[in-house]
Amino acid sequence: MSNTGGGAVPLLAARDLVKAHGRTEALRGASVELRAGEILAVTGASGSGKSTLLHCLSGIVRPDSGSVTYAGERLDRLPERRLSELRRTEFGVVFQFGQLIPELTALDNVALPLLLAGARRQEAQAKAGEWLERFGVRGQEELRPGEMSGGQAQRAALARALVTGPKVVFADEPTGALDSLASEQVMTALTHTARESGTAVLLITHDAQVAAYADRELRLTDGTVTPLEVAA
Repeated sequence: MSNTGGGAVPLLAARDLVKAHGRTEALRGASVELRAGEILAVTGASGSGKSTLLHCLSGIVRPDSGSVTYAGERLDRLPERRLSELRRTEFGVVFQFGQLIPELTALDNVALPLLLAGARRQEAQAKAGEWLERFGVRGQEELRPGEMSGGQAQRAALARALVTGPKVVFADEPTGALDSLASEQVMTALTHTARESGTAVLLITHDAQVAAYADRELRLTDGTVTPLEVAA
């Protein structure tokens, strides 16, 4: 368990978020703080608004009201160009099914964010290979996602999310499609690498065993947030 410093200024903070999908109000005044280097789990039942919260915090969607502040910038007011830049450089996102590009090899999937940021192909592929090795996917570089196991593909997706050295990784049910062994491997790799690099992680999960990897846990119920204690 890392000491995140209760008085530290949050790296990412949401205040009183409200977001509706049609007539359904997914968030009803949700507030969240994430500090640098912290792993925060947000749990809740299906349909409680967890993914909507992640999308608002990462700038994928804008809340109907409330504020999202990242490193002093109001994300909910930034132009899309700046949001896209943050998602390329300072944010990493991992979804339940990884969303690797099926036509690309594992190596090229992980190298892609570096190439989009302007890195040379040889340099990007060398760094991608290092990250695949860190996540225990060595020897799978030339395989496409459909040729990999679910756990291997998800670890490649984590390598892709972390290869640019982001300040925050948003992980939306990263183990939801995996068996218990693969889930443990993915979470061990994610938490070890995040702590090693000082990356903050916002972890969306319905699984208590996955949430136990976090420093803190928040419960989302009917669009509002309640803090829970996580045992050291």
